[in-house]
Amino acid sequence: QVQLVESGGGLVQAGGSLRLSCAASGRAFSTSLMGWFRQAPGKEREFVAAVTWSYGSTSYANSVLGRFTISRDNAKNTVYLQMNSLKPEDTAVYYCAARRGLSSATPAKRYEYDYWGQGTQVTVSS
Repeated sequence: QVQLVESGGGLVQAGGSLRLSCAASGRAFSTSLMGWFRQAPGKEREFVAAVTWSYGSTSYANSVLGRFTISRDNAKNTVYLQMNSLKPEDTAVYYCAARRGLSSATPAKRYEYDYWGQGTQVTVSS
């Protein structure tokens, strides 16, 4: 099993920044891909960004490209999401996810992930 704990959410004004963290524990070494997803009230959970542990390869949703940066610290088993130029439409609960085994060619798909964190709330005021 892998446990994921997110932190760093909060309330910020539009144009501001936040950095989310996701600490993986347990059998974290068995995972290959880490992702961030978000879910706004009344909407489906959507992909935000993903990174591979091995090469640090990244992918992003078009809506956050150029504003968000995903990174990882292998020594700490921690993944980060740096969010800049935040907009009210970024308001959501942000979830960290992990995929076990080999990495995926479709990191934006929810079904590619085996473990999920509890989520952290991000609220952007206008």
